[in-house]
Amino acid sequence: MINIVLADDHKLVRTGIKGLLEKIHDFTVVAEACSGEQAVQVAREHQPDVVLLDIEMPGISGLEATRRILRTVKGVRVIGISERCDGPYPMHLFDAGAVGYLSKDGESRELESAVRSVMFGQRYMNGEVARNLFIQRVDGDGTPIDDLSRRELEVLLHVSRADNLQTIAQALNISPKTVSTYRTRLCRKLGVTSDVQLAHVALRYGLLNPAAL
Repeated sequence: MINIVLADDHKLVRTGIKGLLEKIHDFTVVAEACSGEQAVQVAREHQPDVVLLDIEMPGISGLEATRRILRTVKGVRVIGISERCDGPYPMHLFDAGAVGYLSKDGESRELESAVRSVMFGQRYMNGEVARNLFIQRVDGDGTPIDDLSRRELEVLLHVSRADNLQTIAQALNISPKTVSTYRTRLCRKLGVTSDVQLAHVALRYGLLNPAAL
């Protein structure tokens, strides 16, 4: 059997994906999670073969959750799932160690293809993600967000959700002073002067849903 942990903060989404996965005879969902922290916890507890991870859950980012899962669960494969196929998410998720990336707008059959591909040691991404990564990495047709480091992107996401310094520091295992340093660097790189402006940059480039502001 291929044991899978499914992490998404929307119960209906988890129910739908779980139903699709468990129609496949050798797939079983051993645990579910609704936040980044819980995804890390249940992955440690169940030692799955694959983690299907929504990259935009409450709490720690999908990037940080991926790093922690890979650091503590031997041999696990992480597949990111998201509504977004463009922007910096796919590139940074792969850089964090994930081996797959699925769009929530994709075909249901892609779930099986993705899981089987990563179990055979291959990367998996749908066509739209692959095209966008090609544009970013080869043509260099990107945005200011694409030039951020993984840690800068994580801090930007937390700041954009109005998390305070202490909350961000705890989520990322760094000091509040370091968070403040990253925030200052972000403002300089993105040409803004406030957290509200940082949030609007994140919104403009597809890192936030409008409802988050």
